[in-house]
Amino acid sequence: MRKLLVLIVLLVQFSAALDRQPNADYQARRHALAAKTKGGIVLMFAPMESENTNNLFSFRQDNDFFYLTGWPEPGAALLIQASAAATDKSPAIAYTEILFLPARNYPQEKWTGPKLGPENSEAAKITGFDQVKSLDSLRDEIVRLSEHQGGPIYADLPTAHEPTNASSPGLQWLARANAFGHGGPSVDVKPLIESLRTVKDAGEIERLRKASQASVAAHIAAMHAVKPGVNESYIAALMQFEWGKRGCDRPAYSPIVGSGLNSTVLHYAQDSETMQAGDVVVIDAAGEYSMYAMDITRTLPISGKFTPRQREIYDIVLGAQQAAVAAFVSGKSKIRTGQPDSLHKVAYDYINTHGKDLHGEPLGKYFIHGLGHYVGLQVHDANDYDQPLGPGSVFTIEPGIYIPEEKIGVRIEDTFYVDANGKLINFDEGLPSKAEDVEKMMAGK
Repeated sequence: MRKLLVLIVLLVQFSAALDRQPNADYQARRHALAAKTKGGIVLMFAPMESENTNNLFSFRQDNDFFYLTGWPEPGAALLIQASAAATDKSPAIAYTEILFLPARNYPQEKWTGPKLGPENSEAAKITGFDQVKSLDSLRDEIVRLSEHQGGPIYADLPTAHEPTNASSPGLQWLARANAFGHGGPSVDVKPLIESLRTVKDAGEIERLRKASQASVAAHIAAMHAVKPGVNESYIAALMQFEWGKRGCDRPAYSPIVGSGLNSTVLHYAQDSETMQAGDVVVIDAAGEYSMYAMDITRTLPISGKFTPRQREIYDIVLGAQQAAVAAFVSGKSKIRTGQPDSLHKVAYDYINTHGKDLHGEPLGKYFIHGLGHYVGLQVHDANDYDQPLGPGSVFTIEPGIYIPEEKIGVRIEDTFYVDANGKLINFDEGLPSKAEDVEKMMAGK
């Protein structure tokens, strides 16, 4: 009984901050990744926690590391060796997975809180790994496993776009320790993980749903609060309070509250202007729940009613979103422009054939961004865009028209997922999107 109580206390201590999925879900992902490596070894590192006591931002786990481990703490390492059948030249290799934890740093824990150490006898149960060992033994384990494996070593390798990442310090340390002999990590593991992350499991969908519910509540609060004389920053702060009290840990991205001319600036981030009567405001903001992001945008009339011209542009944008939704076919549709069966083309064609600018020109040239992107452990999730959208896909549909000459920017964005039957489901269906429903919500009706 005493051991059971100890285990319960540890589970609460090390898991309460996040609504983690069951350990078996993360292990299933590790098995799926190992199956893609053809007998190779996977090596990954979690980021280190800053030792700078002036650092005001809390630690956030690397997305890929969390996806495979569910482990939220810094400084860990992951080693997976895929199973392989015996050959004439080598014996059979058993599947191996080890989570390496750093030794506890008690002085630092006074600043950052207690951590789970490798010496804890319950570490394997808490983390869900077959084995948990000290980070100090990682070099020897790599050498031992490498003696009998014929496949490559996969790692989170640096790229031209990302010359340093969470694994860089650890890989450099192992190289200096001659852990790899004459070889070393030679294959980037990220594309393999991206292909797995493209299809969300039921646990991920549930956490995304919670992120949506909290974010929808925040948008409804914003609809009630927007009016002439209110500062954009007040709306941004209000929304973060609303989704925060519903369990979101942080914003999924920097909130965008752009009014007037700012509504035509896609990634306007100052949120510092006072909203003026007769203008519209674009609110692109959502929370992150237990590592999972949401992405929602609404455009509101600051005075509570759209002008005829604003309503015309708004209805065209909404019509483009509805056209893309209607055109969706599971296992066939894609999200990006230029791809076969692109939903972007459907939305663009709708915008370009409905309405004109002040010079009589079609409006297509004012739709200046992509129609959507994947969503998951980050708001622009690292997924495989070459795959068609099918069951488990989570992505946005967000057409927009931005006309600086008229101080009118309109974007309507919802996050969708494809269920097991291939049906497209809107996470944000509880949030008004029709112009008349938006106006009613703003009026408190």
